[in-house]
Amino acid sequence: MTKINLLGISGSLRKASHNTKLLHEAIRRFGPADATIASLDLPLYNGDLEDEVGLPPAVAQLVEQIRASDALILATPEYNKMIPGVLKNALDWISRAKPQPLVGKPLAIISTAGRSGGEVAQFTLRHALATFNANVLQGSAMVVPGLDAAFDSQGRLVSEAQQRSLDRLMARLREAATPQP
Repeated sequence: MTKINLLGISGSLRKASHNTKLLHEAIRRFGPADATIASLDLPLYNGDLEDEVGLPPAVAQLVEQIRASDALILATPEYNKMIPGVLKNALDWISRAKPQPLVGKPLAIISTAGRSGGEVAQFTLRHALATFNANVLQGSAMVVPGLDAAFDSQGRLVSEAQQRSLDRLMARLREAATPQP
């Protein structure tokens, strides 16, 4: 079996982020893979900076990580009924890369936030990703509401229903990332 290069991206910069915790759980449930977690600690998009230096080193690294990946897991918090600014900023920078690294990439979206689990953020992220032509997995949203009770002390999902939902999504992502004979 060929190992899959899996890239995880969390839309939160917080060390104790619930979305990063969910991202780690998704990677674990994905199964055998060479997994990398990308950093979104990037400069703000600025056309003048791009004109001066092209893609800044941190952005170029993210673009190369996307290109090297076979599949992506994107965990997004929901801030004020939207995706967080750091995630939107990353997408703005990624959009400047030629050739476009997200075209055709299998991509799963997951989130955890407040009562809704981040459903609105997922909707807006799907909208933002439309122009990238990524292979965003369709179907029901993988959302985890109730942040404080969602994970055990090891960072694992507590709810068996959420575990099964994440397992199904990761199986679909693995299938989409596996080369067909």
